[in-house]
Amino acid sequence: MNLDKLKKILKDEKSYRLSQIKKAIFIDLINDFSLISSLPKELREKLNNELDLKIKGCISKSEKTDTQKALISLSDGAQIESVLMRYENGRNTVCVSCQVGCPMNCSFCLTGQMGFKRNLDTFEIIEQVLYFQRLLKKENQTVKNIVFMGMGEPMLNYDNVINAIKILNDKNAFNIGARKISISTCGIVDGINKLADENIQSNLAISLHAPGDEIRTKIMPINKKDNIKSILGAVDNYIKKTNRKVMFEYALIKGINDSEKNAQELSKIMNKKLYMVNLIKYNNTGIYKSPEREVIKKFKDVLIKNGINVTERYRFGEEINAACGQLATKS
Repeated sequence: MNLDKLKKILKDEKSYRLSQIKKAIFIDLINDFSLISSLPKELREKLNNELDLKIKGCISKSEKTDTQKALISLSDGAQIESVLMRYENGRNTVCVSCQVGCPMNCSFCLTGQMGFKRNLDTFEIIEQVLYFQRLLKKENQTVKNIVFMGMGEPMLNYDNVINAIKILNDKNAFNIGARKISISTCGIVDGINKLADENIQSNLAISLHAPGDEIRTKIMPINKKDNIKSILGAVDNYIKKTNRKVMFEYALIKGINDSEKNAQELSKIMNKKLYMVNLIKYNNTGIYKSPEREVIKKFKDVLIKNGINVTERYRFGEEINAACGQLATKS
């Protein structure tokens, strides 16, 4: 499904046809152009022949939580994974991928161990949301939130990610508020600076996972290029230009970054008004393990005592490898 190709197909048609078809795809959620009865039969046939609306995907459903992981096959045979997280208040959130694999090679992340194959184009990103939107329609529900926290580094596929956000935000498409869309980055400084100049109100999250450069370089090779000082400088520039809160994600890994000393060190660099720390209980991957509950509580208590804005992420999809850092295509 490609809107640029759609525009070419419609170049000799009346101008209103494009918005008519976009409504059918993104709002009515059709998967076959023959269902658009208001279009001439010849045009419906042409569209079906030249533009495939079907999305090849299969679902793994979590037994413990309302979490569904989709394995989506792309036109070139590449496969990506996306996750639907269902909250009790109906706040259905889709975690989307932006690359096939990931080039960042973070040692704690299964996706990083896959290596990198290619960037997704704008419409391959959009298809992931469309897949779950169609699924939810059967239950009279919709996708409410988007997080770019799946496979890949969004800042290394910047233009396609921003274009996808504009479609997701478009009132004539998904109409998802920009403030309900979050971009998570390993800390690509150039990307953070570019995002600061965008006229969009999406949220920024930084995958920090360490209180200092020594630990971060060990688990996140990108820190050799963009260290913590440079990341915080870019974040401060972003906040100055947008006045928006920034989330710092911190996955607690047993024996690596979970000590009370680490919490004190983290407090020293997170003591700003629009900084928010999001603690994540790491999901065992074989290389690293999750700390005990009491260790997490002590770590969080140190941050709270030091006046740090802190929250703790609810765990989704661990048993179907859909949790943080676990997206990795196995088929």
